Amino acid sequence: MTPMISEEAYDGRRRAQWLAGEARADGVARRDMLRLLAAAGAVATLPVTLGAPRAQAATGTGATGTAATGTAATGTAAARVVAAGIVKPLPADRFTIRGTNAETKFEALAGTPFHTPVSHFFVRNHTATPRLDAKTWTLRVWGDGLTGGEREFTLADLKSLPSVTRTAFVECAGNGRSFFTTQQGQPASGTAWTLGAIGNARWRGVRLSEVLRRAGVSRHAVDVMPSGLDAEYVTDDGTNLGRVRRPLPLTKALDDVILAYEMNGAPLPPDHGYPVRVLVPAWVGIASIKWVGDIEVSSKPLFSPWNTQFYRLFGEAYPPEGSAPLTRQTLKSAFELPRDASFEAATTHHLTGRSWSATGAITRVDISTDGGTTWRRAHLKDTPHRATWTRWTTPWHPRTPGPTTLLARATDTTGHTQPETTVHNTQGYLFDAVVRHEVRVK
Repeated sequence: MTPMISEEAYDGRRRAQWLAGEARADGVARRDMLRLLAAAGAVATLPVTLGAPRAQAATGTGATGTAATGTAATGTAAARVVAAGIVKPLPADRFTIRGTNAETKFEALAGTPFHTPVSHFFVRNHTATPRLDAKTWTLRVWGDGLTGGEREFTLADLKSLPSVTRTAFVECAGNGRSFFTTQQGQPASGTAWTLGAIGNARWRGVRLSEVLRRAGVSRHAVDVMPSGLDAEYVTDDGTNLGRVRRPLPLTKALDDVILAYEMNGAPLPPDHGYPVRVLVPAWVGIASIKWVGDIEVSSKPLFSPWNTQFYRLFGEAYPPEGSAPLTRQTLKSAFELPRDASFEAATTHHLTGRSWSATGAITRVDISTDGGTTWRRAHLKDTPHRATWTRWTTPWHPRTPGPTTLLARATDTTGHTQPETTVHNTQGYLFDAVVRHEVRVK
């Protein structure tokens, strides 16, 4: 098996293989490959044309969706169909509608268990949730990275294989994006999430490695690219990017990735990937493709718009081609309170919230109730683990009426502590700074 290497080194190898004609970039615009390759000084060698998106039959309602995640490509036309685009109820006390998406209000999580109920779990769709029939659903596994040709698996086939259960959050890469503007005064394109583009669930399914093994993965395979059974995504300017898809290095695909068919002990709901979705623990949500129906196993590195145009970090602090494609999420904390909440003075209150990290377990959460002048440690309510969140609580006895700012700052087992600011990127990904939560004492 190929040893695990850094995404940056892997991405460099992809670019080199593209230039040598040994990679494929279906659906990637020429301008995006130019930007991707500019730093290599090899623009002149770029092929004249790029592959168009593969044509596939639409399934379900003819809508486009992905794993819960954010991009800069949310169109106004999509926003007009949001009422029909999400299947489950979206009561106003639980969700904020953001175009085709539904963000969980963090105050609605107060009193909910460690695993986010489906009724409170956020939704990230590019347009709408497709309605699929599990009885006719199949998973097509194909590509020149297989030894025995194309294979198909039914849901019954997957359920007959050894199952695994994992608790993990799914979080939009743009979760917290709005704070680039509201806290740092730096604009960022895309859905203006606060901190509610995350949910933590117990997922059950089959290891992707088990399916690939049975499909006959070759020693020459390098990339695995799942695609969803939703319609092709068309941007506002009419560009058809094809089905939402994003390659995974084979080493990651063979590691901890699962094909999930249950969420919190029940079949996946339609909005969360029914009948089967990919779950890539700790990685940005775009990797966890919902409604998966197609997995290409390739002996060549693969590019898609979702690892060239989107899900890289662009901006003054980054090279012209952007950062390497995003993989792991980052570190965040949130209070289970509405913005501008009111508290009675001379009364003891119990502040609650949640912190999470993709790189390590939460080791401590420090709370400030005076805008950062003083800090005290919160009590952790859960046994911390990587790629899940940890609930916490702390008492507060405010004495002086007036406005004040609450802050929650987490530290994980890697030694990473939330910073005061996050380095800006134009698409607003991976905001990890301490969020200022304004409240009032009366």
